[in-house]
Amino acid sequence: MSPSTHALRWTLILTVLGAATVLLGTSAGSQGWQAWWSAQADAASQQIVFDIRLPRSLGAWLGGGLLGLAGAVAQGLFRNPLADPYLLGSASGASLGVGVYLSLFGGSAWAMTGWMGLGLTGAAFLGAVLAVILTLLLARGVQQTLRLLLAGVVVGVVLGAFTSMLSLLQPQVLQAMQGFMLGSTAFVSWTACITMALVLGLCVGLAWTFARVLDALTLGESTAQTLGVPLRSARLVLVGVISLATGAAVAHIGLVAFVGLAAPHLVRSLVRCTHAWHLLLAGLMGGALLAVADVLARVLFAPQELPVGVLTAVLGGGYLLWRVYRDTHRSAGTAP
Repeated sequence: MSPSTHALRWTLILTVLGAATVLLGTSAGSQGWQAWWSAQADAASQQIVFDIRLPRSLGAWLGGGLLGLAGAVAQGLFRNPLADPYLLGSASGASLGVGVYLSLFGGSAWAMTGWMGLGLTGAAFLGAVLAVILTLLLARGVQQTLRLLLAGVVVGVVLGAFTSMLSLLQPQVLQAMQGFMLGSTAFVSWTACITMALVLGLCVGLAWTFARVLDALTLGESTAQTLGVPLRSARLVLVGVISLATGAAVAHIGLVAFVGLAAPHLVRSLVRCTHAWHLLLAGLMGGALLAVADVLARVLFAPQELPVGVLTAVLGGGYLLWRVYRDTHRSAGTAP
């Protein structure tokens, strides 16, 4: 079987898995399972399913797709399998933006609706974008990959310290900040789904256009330059893809850990392909992972709900620890 055929097969599998999980999510609630088709006879149940559960499940899939795509782009651009979407400081910037917004207007982050909720989302997105811009300024552009990585780490640490200081000075924002930091899909609306879908479509198109650049970078920067690859403009666009995808996801679902890191690893363990396929598969894998985690977060300890970010951290961290253990023993010749 050719690599393209294998990649196409996994694309279909992950698409079906994502769609099935989104539909399954419409039947998962704090009171147990309720088939979505049975809600047609009950107006109240129908509203719960189609106005709350369906956009939440779809939003989880879209947010996971954004993080999976951003993680694949980051790992390809920086040629580092440990790179994740939050590497450029976007997560810390979004957290600081939410903290500033809550300090100014008060109230519970996840209880806000209407224009207040849109303001919270905008504050998170604006904070993420400004953090990435600050990273680019410190790195003096995107030419030096190592300098860009170091600048991202520094910006993330500094903005995280400011967020912690703000939480200490304004104790009333602690509870709301905790909800954002742990990640939640509970208040994703249809408007958020439309926004994330548009951003995901744009980012997939841009990343797909520069997939050959990522293929060339696997051979090294000097080799890519000899092949005539426009590294400077390509890096700028790809950093923009990482920032836009991460900012849109974090603004709507909070800080969800490990999805952007684990999704590309899972894809590489299933199929070897060029970045044109890898980026698409990583997005589908990220969407499936977060959609499954969202369903599990609702039903594992029902009627109490787990923050989805906690569950993805446990599952994603456990998977990566298993990969490290397996690879270590395999390299030592003791793997089963």
